[in-house]
Amino acid sequence: FLVLVFYLVMIYSYYTGYPFPTAPPVDPFAKIRVDDCGKTKGCFRYGKPGCNAETCDYFLSYRRIGADVEFELSADTDGWVAVGFSSDKKMGGDDVMACVHDDNGRVRIQHFYNVGQWAKEIQRNPARDEEGVFENNRVTCRFKRPVYVPREETIVDLHLSWYYLFAWGPAIQGSITRHDIDSPPVSERVVSIYKYEDIFMPSAAYQTFSSPFCLLLIVALTFYLLMGTP
Repeated sequence: FLVLVFYLVMIYSYYTGYPFPTAPPVDPFAKIRVDDCGKTKGCFRYGKPGCNAETCDYFLSYRRIGADVEFELSADTDGWVAVGFSSDKKMGGDDVMACVHDDNGRVRIQHFYNVGQWAKEIQRNPARDEEGVFENNRVTCRFKRPVYVPREETIVDLHLSWYYLFAWGPAIQGSITRHDIDSPPVSERVVSIYKYEDIFMPSAAYQTFSSPFCLLLIVALTFYLLMGTP
């Protein structure tokens, strides 16, 4: 019946001169709001102090929406940006969601599982309501995935707390390659989707002498200079 209606509309349009109906325009990608960080969603920012979703080296947000968790990712790359859910702070045995910029200009959301230092794509993809964009040399995406899933090795339950692994890097013909930095940032502690925080992690270029190791080194050098040599 629907096919018949379609053909009747086409015939009517042809003989009357009226234009064919067109599909509604696709909504543009809504920019990521950072003023909600720590309030209605949790955020991680890696890069320059005060950076946002458009200027951080890496940005991630998460928030609960009904039975789903919505994630937003963005990174300074023309290839891919990803988040991994891990039981420790090391790569290996991790559930990974990646947004990949392919050669056709699209950004696709893919599901991977880390086998050692290698990411294996998993056909079962829990992502839905996917959208992504590549603009200003940045890959940005948004998607949802269920909080609860049937027990499976490659897909974790997000109602449990996990360390979050943050990574991004180049892609070749739509396939991810090694991440940009040797030691990608990791959340300092396990992350709960039921707790919204706004956490900033300075990149290597903006790390200062405020770390405990650097403070200890300064104290040791000061003590050595004050005591002098025998």
